[in-house]
Amino acid sequence: MGAEPVKPRRKLAHSLGDSIGWKAVGSYYQQPIGTHTWHRMLSQEPIEERESEALPGFGGRRKMAAAEGGWCLCELLRFFYSLFFPGLIVCGTLCVCLVIILWGIRLLLQRKKKSASTSKNGNNQMVIAFFHPYCNAGGGGERVLWCALRALQKKYPEAIYVVYTGDLNVNGQQILDGAFRRFNIRLMRPVKFVFLRKRYLVEDSLYPHFTLLGQSLGSVLLGWEALTQCVPDVYIDSMGYAFTLPLFKYLGGCRVGSYVHYPTISTDMLSVVKNQNTGFNNAAFITRNRFLSKVKLIYYYLFAFVYGLVGSCSDVVMVNSSWTLNHILSLWKVGNCTHIVYPPCDVQTFLDIPLHEKKTPGHLLVSIGQFRPEKNHPLQIRAFAKLLSKKEAELLPSLKLVLIGGCRNQDDELRVDQLRRLSEDLGVQENVEFKINIPFDELKNYLSEATIGLHTMWNEHFGIGVVECMAAGTIILAHNSGGPKLDIVILHEGERTGFLAESEEGYAETMAHILSMSVEKRLQIRNNARASVSRFSDQEFEVTFLSSVEKLFK
Repeated sequence: MGAEPVKPRRKLAHSLGDSIGWKAVGSYYQQPIGTHTWHRMLSQEPIEERESEALPGFGGRRKMAAAEGGWCLCELLRFFYSLFFPGLIVCGTLCVCLVIILWGIRLLLQRKKKSASTSKNGNNQMVIAFFHPYCNAGGGGERVLWCALRALQKKYPEAIYVVYTGDLNVNGQQILDGAFRRFNIRLMRPVKFVFLRKRYLVEDSLYPHFTLLGQSLGSVLLGWEALTQCVPDVYIDSMGYAFTLPLFKYLGGCRVGSYVHYPTISTDMLSVVKNQNTGFNNAAFITRNRFLSKVKLIYYYLFAFVYGLVGSCSDVVMVNSSWTLNHILSLWKVGNCTHIVYPPCDVQTFLDIPLHEKKTPGHLLVSIGQFRPEKNHPLQIRAFAKLLSKKEAELLPSLKLVLIGGCRNQDDELRVDQLRRLSEDLGVQENVEFKINIPFDELKNYLSEATIGLHTMWNEHFGIGVVECMAAGTIILAHNSGGPKLDIVILHEGERTGFLAESEEGYAETMAHILSMSVEKRLQIRNNARASVSRFSDQEFEVTFLSSVEKLFK
């Protein structure tokens, strides 16, 4: 028998419905599916799988994007690699050129230094220079300058002494006369003043934002002006412009030293920003914004790092208190050449003032300090106003507050005007007086009449005004921080030498307490204070200063 022919599966195709039993759905194609055509369709993959190969879905596109991204990254790395060696060559060439230029500048400056140090008889004389742009001001830093000059002139009388200053409105003789009038200091030998015209570059008013960075970079330009006019053998920064140290050391070839009154930045300043506390150097709009506080904190940390680098260039470092020592050691890390040299205070002159209570009615309260924002004179006026409003004050005789200080520039004068307006706003203008740039004898007279000496600066580096008040016999009321707390207003042989306070209310209460004490009790505290300040005398300063800078003259 022959094989039975295969019958077409019309029934199957028909049973699948008209929509499958035709080549296409719709009115365009109406042809039956043949046997071979149907077998081909059954053997093919599902429509969805075929479409997924022809048109990749999300997963496919993601794989393709990842592949393309990897390719782009490889190409980018190849591109940078191709630039590495040419860039290295360019950077190396620029560095070599920079070194050659700096070396050439150094050679020119060395040649200039030799011509400046050669005297008329052909002998080389040592040139000792102090960088003090505000040497005509009347603060404690200026007293350090003149006492340091006097001490060096005694030991090295043949040297040439130079002071870099920006006080263009006076001449050299007027500056020396001012030092004698304010501090009772007269130098034994002449001093050459180099007047700098770019002092405005270190004025804080020029930098409303990023003040620390602006003033520091400005001091480099000011230092360059000083260096090009006179290249010394020994350079001493006596005002805290640490960014000038590498300039004079590496370009000028000088032996460099520094006397640090107050670190440009301190760990306390970092904590103020970190804790978002408002202060004179941390504006309220920054403390209210967490992002701005973080940005400022990063800025402070970076600045502190650079400040430590430039400070470590110093061959000799002198600090004025234990508080400053702790901060400089943590920032500059040069403990092997760092010394505490307490600033000179003319205690002997003030010790001549007799200790006695005034027989005339009333009490005088005196404040000594330059009219700078960090001195916080507004706190003194507010605390004094609060004292006058207390009931205890009604039982006391008349009270008067006298603010004595120096004004360096127009900004300081503007601050004095603001303090006068504050006194008027608080209604105490009749009880508050301002004495600006007064002679030394007048200062001494005020201290001899005063009952209380006021000091309100937070973290004062030392506090010469505090020492002078104690030596003169006033009862000191200082801020409970910094040098006054650690070095000055401390127990002497177990006895009290003064008082400390922090807040407006604390100052007012302590003033009321002092004024209500008996005359005998106040006299006992005055005697203790006088006995404790002998370690801050001019003579003690000269000994410690000369022993500290001896390394610079070897």
